[in-house]
Amino acid sequence: MKDIQINQETEMANAIRALAMDAVQKANSGHPGMPMGMADVATVLFNRFMTIDPAAPKWPDRDRFVLSAGHGSMLVYAIHHLLGYADMDMDQLRNFRQLGSRTAGHPEYGHADGIEVTTGPLGQGIATAVGMALAEKMKNARYGNDNVDHFTYVIAGDGCLMEGISHEAIDLAGHLGLGKLVVMWDDNAITIDGDTNLSTSTDQQARFAAAGWHVSACDGHDMNAIAEAIEAARLDPRPSLIACRTIIGFGAPNKQGSHDVHGAPLGDAEIAAARKQLNWAYEPFEIPASIYDSWHQIAARGAHKRAEWEQRLSAEFQATEPCDTSALPGAIEAYKRKLSQDKPNVATRKASQMALEVVNTTLPFTVGGSADLTGSNLTKSSKMQSVTPQDFSGNYIHYGIREHGMAAAMNGIALHGGLKPYGGTFMAFADYCRPAIRLSALMGVPVTYVMTHDSIGLGEDGPTHQPVEHLASLRAIPNLLVMRPADAVETAEAWEIAMMSKDMPVMIVASRQNLPLQRTQHEAENLTARGAYLLRDPAKRDVTLIATGSEVEIAIAAADLLAADGINAAVVSAPCFELFEAQDKAYRDTILGTAPRVGCEAAIRQGWDLFLDREDGFVGMHGFGASAPAPALYKHFNITAEAIASQAKNLI
Repeated sequence: MKDIQINQETEMANAIRALAMDAVQKANSGHPGMPMGMADVATVLFNRFMTIDPAAPKWPDRDRFVLSAGHGSMLVYAIHHLLGYADMDMDQLRNFRQLGSRTAGHPEYGHADGIEVTTGPLGQGIATAVGMALAEKMKNARYGNDNVDHFTYVIAGDGCLMEGISHEAIDLAGHLGLGKLVVMWDDNAITIDGDTNLSTSTDQQARFAAAGWHVSACDGHDMNAIAEAIEAARLDPRPSLIACRTIIGFGAPNKQGSHDVHGAPLGDAEIAAARKQLNWAYEPFEIPASIYDSWHQIAARGAHKRAEWEQRLSAEFQATEPCDTSALPGAIEAYKRKLSQDKPNVATRKASQMALEVVNTTLPFTVGGSADLTGSNLTKSSKMQSVTPQDFSGNYIHYGIREHGMAAAMNGIALHGGLKPYGGTFMAFADYCRPAIRLSALMGVPVTYVMTHDSIGLGEDGPTHQPVEHLASLRAIPNLLVMRPADAVETAEAWEIAMMSKDMPVMIVASRQNLPLQRTQHEAENLTARGAYLLRDPAKRDVTLIATGSEVEIAIAAADLLAADGINAAVVSAPCFELFEAQDKAYRDTILGTAPRVGCEAAIRQGWDLFLDREDGFVGMHGFGASAPAPALYKHFNITAEAIASQAKNLI
């Protein structure tokens, strides 16, 4: 019986190899080596262990499969075609890497059913999978095995393990004991440049073991050895690494085992030789019915298990899984009314924590965290409980000094479903996690980033910690909302926008220094959602002052100085450039007016073209900051009401 199964699985694996060879050859572009080398491992994983239902690709209790080595995308496309995903017919494989196809060069979340995460930037897949496995543990602690009980499987390559983010990710996973995370390492000793010994001598198995993982190794072309390793991993309470020793391009007799097969088509002659070597007697893109039948049995098994799961599903799980945020706008509106009465003078990082008391009380599925800066980011509200290796029922994650790993894990938590994550660090360290932020935006995943200490206003820590170019660089990322609120009311509105978002990440940028409340008259509408709005609107406008965040206070003071000289200044608060750009032209024209303008932000001017013409003025930073108390720095860099007023007068 075992021999029959192995022969069947060999044919199933060879179908993956053939489709990978044919699709890459037809596209004249792609990476056939990894799919061919890992076809046996992937076949055993799906045939003997994976629980998925292609007819319900978003089924909450499905196993997750993450192809961290995303360059080998034809592996997952071939598998999805063979399983019978409705959107992955053979024409999609024939149009691999072509415009408009679902078979992009690297797997893209949202482009095809069953793609759990966008991969390609190496290391992001394994780090995101840590978040998925963590989400499974947290939801299992809430709802039990009847509702949540699945594995997260990863195929990773040498490049994934070389990238620095992998260390952050495996450290966190090992510390938390994420036992339902299984990583299958394509241990083929090859990278683009050649043998891995050109650039690394790391004992990866020892590294993972040191991080608290269960580690094993197997022959990646021995079906039973692969199965035994996966079964042992599933039974171990620790996260598992399986070092699968494989031959890259397995089956291509003249090129296998070489970096030549990594990222280029094999060529007609080598494909013909491979067909002979693999005893694959079928035309390009031809799969016999018997092999389809074998793969379809996996789908049928998954459909049966899904049906069983639906029968035992609890009402509580069904109520919370959709992450319904409809109750939040009313709660935030009532909270804003109270703020207008109390008029708090607080840093927006503190205002963020105050708003989180409302958010986390209203929405039971939020998950907070910080990269070892909880007391500075103020991301933990009063009733939150920490997630620990012994207890996953909490809702606050201590990510440690792992900004990049935190951002990727939050992507994984959001992609897993049923939880809405946010996490914080200092804004200067947004650079550390930028690749994961970019993927949040690319995938349209509603993760919330809390970036505090947002300017020279953080003071004495100096220029290494003072972000001056970061607002511009982050605003340059498409599909990311960057919000820099001016007071507690705008901060509350920013949190409402973040939590209501369904397809876009949000970054809330918060000050260290205290800021007075500007919105002292209650306004039910979420004005921050407009991106920019008039705080002061004189009947006759001589000049328009536009500011964000902590500099709105300075712009108001400048308007007072100008008024004393008989000059009427409108003041615009612009907490979110992206949302303002999305408004209709009539609204934008009303806000900006036709008078000369002066912008003010304790950052560089780049990116202000949305508000300012070339001849308009700007008060801000022109280089790096310095170490001194915040008031001294604002005066030293001439970010003052007097400087704004002076520029305004020169423009009139």
